[in-house]
Amino acid sequence: MRGIAGIGRVVSRFMKQFIREERANTAMIFAMTFVGLVSAAGAGIDLSRAIVAKSRLASALDSAALAVGASNGLTNQQMTDLANQYFNANYPTGALGTHNPVVVTPHGQSISLSVTGDIPTTLLQILQINKFDLAVSNEVVRSVTKLRVALVLDNTGSMTQTDATGTSKITALKTASHQLLTQLQNAAVNPGDVQVAIVPFAKDVNVGAASVNATWLRWTEWDSSIDPGTNQASLNGSWSTNTFCTGSSCTCTAYPTLVDTLGNNTRTCSCSGSGSSKTCKTKTWVHNAHSTWVGCVMDRDQNKDTQNDTPTLVDTTTLFPAEQYNYGSTSTNYCNTLTSLMSLSYDWSALNAKIDAMQAGGGTNQTIGLAWGWQALSQGSPLMAPPIDPTIQNVIVLLSDGLNTQDRWPANGNGVNPAPAVDARMTLACANAKAANVMIYTVLVMSGNSAVLQSCASDQTKYFELTTAGEIVTAFNQIGTELANLHLSR
Repeated sequence: MRGIAGIGRVVSRFMKQFIREERANTAMIFAMTFVGLVSAAGAGIDLSRAIVAKSRLASALDSAALAVGASNGLTNQQMTDLANQYFNANYPTGALGTHNPVVVTPHGQSISLSVTGDIPTTLLQILQINKFDLAVSNEVVRSVTKLRVALVLDNTGSMTQTDATGTSKITALKTASHQLLTQLQNAAVNPGDVQVAIVPFAKDVNVGAASVNATWLRWTEWDSSIDPGTNQASLNGSWSTNTFCTGSSCTCTAYPTLVDTLGNNTRTCSCSGSGSSKTCKTKTWVHNAHSTWVGCVMDRDQNKDTQNDTPTLVDTTTLFPAEQYNYGSTSTNYCNTLTSLMSLSYDWSALNAKIDAMQAGGGTNQTIGLAWGWQALSQGSPLMAPPIDPTIQNVIVLLSDGLNTQDRWPANGNGVNPAPAVDARMTLACANAKAANVMIYTVLVMSGNSAVLQSCASDQTKYFELTTAGEIVTAFNQIGTELANLHLSR
């Protein structure tokens, strides 16, 4: 069977013979009519081939556009090379004609691509129409133009543990966080389109000692002689050293045992003896100066501990109680090692430095970490996120290596054993944040299963259960890829 080109050559020879024919006018008339008929038929065939070629050209350019849009941080030349690589893999040459290299033009938040080519004709060459020129273009637009991400990262003592490869969880977390920051930085077309907050947490969150005079802090618990986390004597002060009693043969019973009441800041002894000048003395609690605070805050009063209400002096339950976090019954101040949080920023050097500064120590309170991650995305004090914008996607990425063990309330754990009461607070906080359209990713490292973290994630695809420390890098890479989402527009 002859091909289209072969048929064209036969018709061409036939027409030339008719044109040279001089024996009758009817031959010339027939030839002229035949040319029109063949030209019409050729136009239909060649036009159909051109339509197919242009469709394949557009499809190949779409593939190139998606590849370019998904690869952030490239130079214009790198985008051009990548586009041509994908285009050539999807557009066969030869039967569909030839094409020029793909042209890539970035502008603003979008990237334009165009390509030109041609396809040779067959029957239409009789009329000296040798080819059809083709041209297609498209544009890839990044769909997430403004992204606000709070990285809520476990800095508890168990993060020093290592997996079978000898990699510690805190080390793997730092590596993964650096890579995630790079992905997010590259996803930003304009400065500030993507911003990140970092919230390290243990039993408390450190908001930074520079906030000592902030109006959203509450000092009631700090000033008390009772540590609200243990119901024991506070480590944030000392009792005045008064003589128990005076007088001959005078004795004094012990000062009364501390009771679970904030503000129990005076203690009076009971004197006995025969001395005529017997006098009873009172000791007064002297709290440490607020200037000695290094930045830790505990959970807010319930139910403000699970919400993102803006703190106000009119309602003291909305304020954040200051404390020095003393783990267990020791006098060690874990706030000295707990890295302070960083509010939303696109200073990528500073964000990476904050990750490097993280240290592990203390018990686990995922609730306060989530609460401050949500605060980092919320308008108003204390962290002053940007105004609400319908183009902003708010995201919390929470990583923890274990179960909740302790929060502000003495009945809710001792920092060592799992504390279901803390899980209950966490469940409420997660539900409230999701109801406010915050997208939540949760990552559990080397701890089997956590029902509360699994249910906290926005959906099951956003919950990661890892068996090794090294898998943190893989999980964060997947999260970063999803957050750099895009769509193709014509």
